[in-house]
Amino acid sequence: MTLSFVLKRIFYSLSVLWGVVTLVFVLFNALPGDPARLTMGQRSDVASLENVRKELNLDKPLLTRYGYYLNDLLPLTVHASDSVSHKKYQYSSLVALGDDYDLVAKKPYFGRSYQSKRLVWDILSDSLPGTFVLATAAMIIATVFGILLGILAALRQNTFWDFSAIFSSVIGISAPSFFAGLIIAYVFGYLLSDFTGLQMVGSLWEYDPFGGRRLALSHLILPAITLGIRPLAIIAQLTRSAMLDVLSQDYIRTAYAKGLSKSRVVFKHALPNALNPVVTAISGWFAELLAGSFFVEFIFSWKGLGKLTVDALDKFDFPVVMGAVLVSATIFVVISTITDLLYTKLDPRVKLN
Repeated sequence: MTLSFVLKRIFYSLSVLWGVVTLVFVLFNALPGDPARLTMGQRSDVASLENVRKELNLDKPLLTRYGYYLNDLLPLTVHASDSVSHKKYQYSSLVALGDDYDLVAKKPYFGRSYQSKRLVWDILSDSLPGTFVLATAAMIIATVFGILLGILAALRQNTFWDFSAIFSSVIGISAPSFFAGLIIAYVFGYLLSDFTGLQMVGSLWEYDPFGGRRLALSHLILPAITLGIRPLAIIAQLTRSAMLDVLSQDYIRTAYAKGLSKSRVVFKHALPNALNPVVTAISGWFAELLAGSFFVEFIFSWKGLGKLTVDALDKFDFPVVMGAVLVSATIFVVISTITDLLYTKLDPRVKLN
């Protein structure tokens, strides 16, 4: 891996993020409605509305507002060295640029919620752990069962197990998450709830009036299975194809000729060499699950970034929606970039273009 390749990937990732930021700004500034009135409510007076418009920079041209928006999001930027700016951004001054401005380091400022008036960053921070736990659990299920199913299908090629694995994978890939979520929630969380002990809705934590907050991992099962169905199907097919290709190689036949057991040949020699495309799929899907679990979280009322975004859209709380979209895009781009860099280490045959 060369330094130029790393720099190119970082530049590409930053360009994608800049494009997402620009698109989000344009889309939400083109929406109908007055952000000042959404912030203050319908019964606010004219003077209060004008003050809020000034605070949100709505009294300035669009390009100027775009510049302020970028300045709010950048973690390293220039701000006025006054108490008002410090209270707004909570920054750490790095270098004084004259008497009035400082080069500062800060958390991205997404604004405040129209509804709760809380900082959007604090709202997102409360929801991100739920999404991370759900995506991790779904990816573990998809990885373990997908690889095992792919190995079984490859070792039992053209048998009932192979055809069953392929058929199940096609169904898993074809079924949209929201449709699968509704079916799974209704069947296992409602019809068979007395047998499964599972509920249709729930979050990672539940509150007991006597015991306080406690962990409720049982609520994780159904949404994690729902979210993991599609990556499981893809991982199973990738594992099957890669295993069939590896098992036909000469060194595998040589290993059998030396008298090695089948399990040793499969798991020590064949599987490690078949995992390169699978690792790429796992990394890519993990990024997508972190950034795209909106419908699953909403169906199961799982407290995460997806449900937060849907609820905010329903309430026209645009700063929360914009912040959630940008955080999701950042997660996806960062993990995708790391995956690209790691893949060049896993497979030396990859050209560093």
